[in-house]
Amino acid sequence: MDFAYSEKVNELRARMNYFMERYVHPNERTYREQIAASGNPFHHAEIVDELKAKARAEGLWNLFLPDTEYGAGLTNQEYAPLAEITGRVHWAPEVFNCSAPDTGNMEILAQFGTPDQKRDWLRPLLDGEIRSAFAMTEPEVASSDATNIQLTIRREGDEYVLDGHKWWISGAMRPRCKILIVMGKTAPDSSDRHRQQSMVLVPVETPGVTVVRNLPVFGYIENESHCEVTFEGVRVPASNILGGEGDGFAIAEARLGPGRIHHCMRCIGAAQRALELMCARVSERVAFGKPLAQQGVIQEWIAASAIEIEQARLLTLKAAWMIDTVGKKAAQNEIAMIKVVAPSVMTRVADRAIQAFGGAGVSDDFPLAGMYAGGRTLRLADGPDEVHKRAIARSMLRQYGQ
Repeated sequence: MDFAYSEKVNELRARMNYFMERYVHPNERTYREQIAASGNPFHHAEIVDELKAKARAEGLWNLFLPDTEYGAGLTNQEYAPLAEITGRVHWAPEVFNCSAPDTGNMEILAQFGTPDQKRDWLRPLLDGEIRSAFAMTEPEVASSDATNIQLTIRREGDEYVLDGHKWWISGAMRPRCKILIVMGKTAPDSSDRHRQQSMVLVPVETPGVTVVRNLPVFGYIENESHCEVTFEGVRVPASNILGGEGDGFAIAEARLGPGRIHHCMRCIGAAQRALELMCARVSERVAFGKPLAQQGVIQEWIAASAIEIEQARLLTLKAAWMIDTVGKKAAQNEIAMIKVVAPSVMTRVADRAIQAFGGAGVSDDFPLAGMYAGGRTLRLADGPDEVHKRAIARSMLRQYGQ
């Protein structure tokens, strides 16, 4: 294993770091002000479109897609340090058209979509013209076990009819969200529990689709939105199925593998920024006659944070390297491990930084409280910690249990 960044990656890192310092960080306040002035917490801030045009012109676009037909042709290992940089500001990934849930949706459309589906939905997503959402989680069942999903997808002639209830559907209230990828059951009585599910493309404005409400996260009303959505007699053409009937579970697994480590890459960037903010703050603040930076407990927080971030960064790179070299299935332990580790590291580092900032840390004047909420939420998103630990333990027992 060689995790040294190639000349190509270092050149991209330098360009992306410059872009962030020149355009994104100076506009963090502008972003907040534009959303506040609109009166709509889900408003698409105008500054994002301005920066998207600049990023695309500079070739910093669709970096997450390894397929050279649609993306930059980077490996997961090459993309990791770039995603880390975007993770420093929660809305920055959209500037580079590398924002979840669109990234995962574009990946499966590129892999499983028909020519018509790619023309109608993948192309506008690749061009950054629309947004999308992924509708899988349900309120009535433990959705950490995807086979529990209850939404029904019933074939009637040349149409599918959807009935069910979803929630935590990220992005569904965004004005530019135009398409939902919905997972439900086409064969609920099949003896194979992993062939009961299918995925269907559902335009947001289809009759019977109701975005009921946004769900705040720790009281935060995030611009991305996390929504409760109902489907009542929703009819779409049979050609809207993604892959084929019974392929839903396998497509979900294909989507969540890279998506999980993309989250982890961004977590590293957020944690690194929290560490840097903490170091700057304690160096300039004085308490009890000396800078906070000279307090032993503060130095312990800084050292622990630096160690944890580097450990998580290395495990992220290993997981990415394994996906590139031996495939997602062989890398499933490493993907599960880093999915447990990275959000927890992000949360711990943000928590220490909040403590170092004092009252300012829990305010909205700094990004730390939002980082903490985001990191804590990611311990549930794309599978809760316990599911990943269960998978790791079962793998270890298969190897060593005898």
